[in-house]
Amino acid sequence: MNEFRRGARLGIDVGRARVGIARCDPDGLLAVPVETIARTEGAPARIAELAEEHEALEILVGLPIGLSGHETASTTDARDFARAVRDASNRPVRMVDERLSTVSAHAALRSSGRSQRSSRSIVDQVAAVVLLQQAIDVEKSTGTPTGELLSDSQEST
Repeated sequence: MNEFRRGARLGIDVGRARVGIARCDPDGLLAVPVETIARTEGAPARIAELAEEHEALEILVGLPIGLSGHETASTTDARDFARAVRDASNRPVRMVDERLSTVSAHAALRSSGRSQRSSRSIVDQVAAVVLLQQAIDVEKSTGTPTGELLSDSQEST
């Protein structure tokens, strides 16, 4: 049987203007939305507060890789943001491929009858839920944590 590391986690969907935050319970049964915050200099500190409040084992930050598999300016931006979150929270941060999380979030909201305009305030949270749920499902099925652990040696070039 594959071993799942017990502990709550935060999922982070980083956008240019907003950051969506989700969390899961310690058993990884369900990812749920937490909040959307403005993408400001204070955003990493707010995520650190939430990590403390929810006693997060780790923080999973969505890594936007182009559909072709190549890194983009958004990829670099997400890594920089993840480093700021790691430094503010002093918790492990994993970068998780989020290629289709925002698309999936929009589709889920549309199917629930919400327009794109009325979904704007929550789509980032829903995208964070999607990437976190995928990550915990993969870890449960494989016994291996999802994504790449952000290390001190992975500094911006």
